[in-house]
Amino acid sequence: MITAIVLIKTSVDRIPEIAEAIAALDSVSEVFSVTGTYDLVAMVRVPKHENLADIIPGRISKIPGVVATDTHVAFRTYSQHDLEAAFAIGLDA
Repeated sequence: MITAIVLIKTSVDRIPEIAEAIAALDSVSEVFSVTGTYDLVAMVRVPKHENLADIIPGRISKIPGVVATDTHVAFRTYSQHDLEAAFAIGLDA
């Protein structure tokens, strides 16, 4: 699975509506409203690199109110949640 972190600039008067529209897209697992240079951060997870073109410029960038995107593709994923789940396999709570 390929993970992309998409930084999104939007029309500031429509951030909640734009975030909901992005979150409703297939392959988008989370959308965060953030402070700083960007207004939203979306986590996109796809099986193939080619799918990123379908979802980011093909869908996210075409949502009315999205001004710009900046995409970062993850090389590896490190997650405390994943480590805890792996060590808990087979253990009863």
